Amino acid sequence: MLEFFLCSLVTILPDYLFRRFAQGKRIGIDIDMFTVWYELRWGITSCAILAVSLITTIFYYHPSTTNAGSMYRTLTILSEGGGRVVEVFVENGQVVETGAPLFKLDDREQLANVETARNKVAEIEAARELAKADLDGAIALVDQAKAGYQQTLQELERATTLTELGSSAVSAREKERLETMLVARQGGIDAAEANKTAKEISIAVLLPAQSATAQSSLDQAETALSKTVIYAGVKGRIEQFTLRPGDYVNPILRPAGILIPEDAGGGMILAGFGQITAQIVKPGTLAEVTCVSDPFKIHPMVVTAVQDVIPAGQIRPTDALVDIQDRARPGTLSTFLAPLYPGSIDHIPRGSKCIANAYTNSHDKLADPDISTSEWLFLHMVDTVAIVHALILRIQALLLPVQTLVFAGH
Repeated sequence: MLEFFLCSLVTILPDYLFRRFAQGKRIGIDIDMFTVWYELRWGITSCAILAVSLITTIFYYHPSTTNAGSMYRTLTILSEGGGRVVEVFVENGQVVETGAPLFKLDDREQLANVETARNKVAEIEAARELAKADLDGAIALVDQAKAGYQQTLQELERATTLTELGSSAVSAREKERLETMLVARQGGIDAAEANKTAKEISIAVLLPAQSATAQSSLDQAETALSKTVIYAGVKGRIEQFTLRPGDYVNPILRPAGILIPEDAGGGMILAGFGQITAQIVKPGTLAEVTCVSDPFKIHPMVVTAVQDVIPAGQIRPTDALVDIQDRARPGTLSTFLAPLYPGSIDHIPRGSKCIANAYTNSHDKLADPDISTSEWLFLHMVDTVAIVHALILRIQALLLPVQTLVFAGH
């Protein structure tokens, strides 16, 4: 409407003035409701064409969107496993520090597992001491077997010497018995050595491995026990927290509440401009916003980043093929706006609904000495008509409380 009014000042109004004062035609006599089109047809046609061209130029080179707002992140308060709540340490709306306990789950099973794991570690340590005693016994058996072998060997050597001297003190059968006993004594040494080696391996390899396994089981049980108390990962405020002892918490279906971090965001506006503005809105583009929660104020912004993908085109694996005609909404160009003056929008509540304007700046192109006259005039015209959109944004800022409180009934 504003654009049509401005265009009428250079089309319909001069046409009317010419016919009124140059041709002497008068409203109500020569120019009435039935002849207004015929008499002012040139002005009306020129005004319509100029208004359409002006609106197209303004909205293309200086895009606007009502899909803008201050975005922030939240953290869901969840336990890593399901369980029954036995104690709650905080209240809804409370500000908590990093690492502060929030609530505790029933830990009887975890305590039993920890005790079992500790007993297993103690059992392995006892087995280690017992194995050391067994090793001492195995060493003694080796020494005993070697002593018996040495005794038998000496007896066999004496019997052999007597036999060689032709003495009848030792019979051939006695000598054979000693030889057999010597072989048995050697087998006893080998068995004792094998038993000693087994004890050494048990102390050096088996028991340490069993001890490590038992210690790992203890660590695992203690970790599971520690997870029964849920702590705040960051400093922030608790919201939607109505948990009470006896409630059941499940990490998939029953979260406990929401934690809004102290540095959850804010200080930045996310705006969704139409796809047709993809060639206009770039990082560094100047912009302005006005928010419902901060009426009557215009905040200068600058585009810091433009998302290079449009969410409407994303595809997730499903059991059905995607038909592009099912995508009813075309999607918007996600743009991140930061305040031109740091801290100027910190007072705006996070999540506020806003209206955003972006403005094309042709200063660098106009400073080019090789620019043509026609392009110079066109770029000057583009930069000049930005004032129309800026004026519209200010009118919206003035009317926003009226629209919200009176017409919308909020």
